[in-house]
Amino acid sequence: QVQLVESGGGLVQAGGSLRLSCAASGRTFSNYAMGWFRQAPGKEREFVVRIAWTVSSRSEILSYANSAKGRFTISRDDAKNTVYLQMNSLKPEDTGVYYCAADSSRWGVESDPSKYEYWGQGTQVTVSS
Repeated sequence: QVQLVESGGGLVQAGGSLRLSCAASGRTFSNYAMGWFRQAPGKEREFVVRIAWTVSSRSEILSYANSAKGRFTISRDDAKNTVYLQMNSLKPEDTGVYYCAADSSRWGVESDPSKYEYWGQGTQVTVSS
């Protein structure tokens, strides 16, 4: 089991920034690829960004939704069992509940939320215009 707890959400004006954190406990954090997803009211949960490894585990693979490219950055600190999402130049359409998720298939790209085994409770991000 992996327990995930997000924090850092809030209300911000368009053009502002937020940094979300996801603290993990349980099994070895570095064994998991980590992703961020978001869900706006009345919409399906959508992929935002993922950090994983190449098959050799020698380098990271970062994958971003088109909406996040150039504005959002994912990073992880395995010593702290934490993954971060730095969000800059926020737009009203970024509003939603942001979830972090863990995938035991630690390699490659995966944007399908059903492939992630563990989820946090979510943190609300609201961007005002």
